Amino acid sequence: MTVVLGIILLGFLVFIHEAGHFVAARISGVTVESFSIGMGPVLCHKQIKGTDWRISLLPFGGYCGMKGEKDAELLAENPEAYVEKDSFYGVGGFQRAFIGFAGPFFNVFFAFLAYSVVAMVGYSYYSAGNRIKLVTDAYPEMHSAAADCGILSWDKIVQINSKEMNDFSEIYAEIATHPDEDITILVERNGELLNFTAHTDMNKNSGEGKLGVMSDPASVEKREAKRYGFFSAFAQGGKEVFSTIGLTFKGIGTLFKGVKITESVSGPARITTMLGDTAKSGFSAGFRTGLSSLLQFMAMISISLFIMNLLPIPVLDGFLVLTSLIEAIFGLRVSPKVRNIVQYIGIAIIAFLFVVALTGDFHYFAGLFNAKK
Repeated sequence: MTVVLGIILLGFLVFIHEAGHFVAARISGVTVESFSIGMGPVLCHKQIKGTDWRISLLPFGGYCGMKGEKDAELLAENPEAYVEKDSFYGVGGFQRAFIGFAGPFFNVFFAFLAYSVVAMVGYSYYSAGNRIKLVTDAYPEMHSAAADCGILSWDKIVQINSKEMNDFSEIYAEIATHPDEDITILVERNGELLNFTAHTDMNKNSGEGKLGVMSDPASVEKREAKRYGFFSAFAQGGKEVFSTIGLTFKGIGTLFKGVKITESVSGPARITTMLGDTAKSGFSAGFRTGLSSLLQFMAMISISLFIMNLLPIPVLDGFLVLTSLIEAIFGLRVSPKVRNIVQYIGIAIIAFLFVVALTGDFHYFAGLFNAKK
C-alpha cells in the first residue's frame, strides 16, 4: 500500500509539471498530440479534443507530446523549410521558451500553494524543549562543536544566527541546514544570556550539520505550529518557497564537500516509498498533521523538480528554454552537429545521476532488509 500511495502522489507531481507544458502550448496555439503520466508502453489511453491522454507502464516521469517537436534539425539545416503554424516550431522562440518554462513553473507554483495551505491549517507535533545536553555526556568518544565553544549541558539555546529557537526540533532543523559553518548561538544559563560562536560538523552520509547536542527527553510535549491568516499564509508560502530553493542549492553544494553521494541522493524508488510512508504515518497522527507533513514533503520534491528541469542540459526543459531565448533574441539556431554533441553530453550526465540515484536506493533498501533480519 505504501508503494501504491507513493506512485499516485509522484504521478500527481508529474501531472502538475506536464500540465504546465500543456496549458502553455494551448495558449501559444500549439497542438498537443499526446499527454502521458508514466513512460514506456501505453497501458490505456483516450482521445479527447485532439489529444491522446495516456497512462504508461513506467510510473516515473511523463511527457507532453507536441506537434512538430522533432523539426529542430530540419530548420537548422534549412531555415526556410515549411512548418505548420500549430506546430512547436511554427511559433516564435519566446513562445517556445514560455512552453518549456511553464512545466517547472507549475511545480514551483504548486509548492507555493502547498506551503500556504500548511501555514493556514497548521499542525501538531511532539518535541523536546530548547534546553540541551552535550552529546559527550552520553558518548564521550563523539565530537561536540557546542562543547568546543563553551556551551554546557542544561544551557537553553534561545537563538541561532539571530533566529528564535522555541524547541529542539527548531534547533535540529537550523543546525542541519548549516553544515561545516560558523554559527552564532545565544544561550540562557542561570538567567544570564551568553553569546557563542560554534563551527558545526557535517554528517558525511546525509550532508546535515551537527552541533553535538542532545535533547532532554523529559521535556518532550505536544506543541502547535503557528497558524497564519489567509493573506499572511500566502506570504509565508512564498517565503518558504524561496527558503527551500536556497536550501536545495546549498544541499547540492555539500555534495562537493565529501558527502557520500549514494547516501544523500534519493532515487525514484526511495522517493516513492518516502512519499507513501509520509502519507500513512502523517495521517495516523491526525488529519491536519497528515495533510501538512504530506504537503511539505510534496512541496520539497516539487521544488527539486523545478530546479532540476531548468538545468541547461538536453532532454531537460532548461536547454529548450535557453536555445529558444537565444534564437528569439539573437536569431541563432543551434546547428545539428552542436546539438548532437551537447545531446550526448547531456545524456551522459543524466545517466550518471540516474545510476548514482539507483545505487543509493539499492543501499537504502538493502539496509532496511538487513535491519529486519
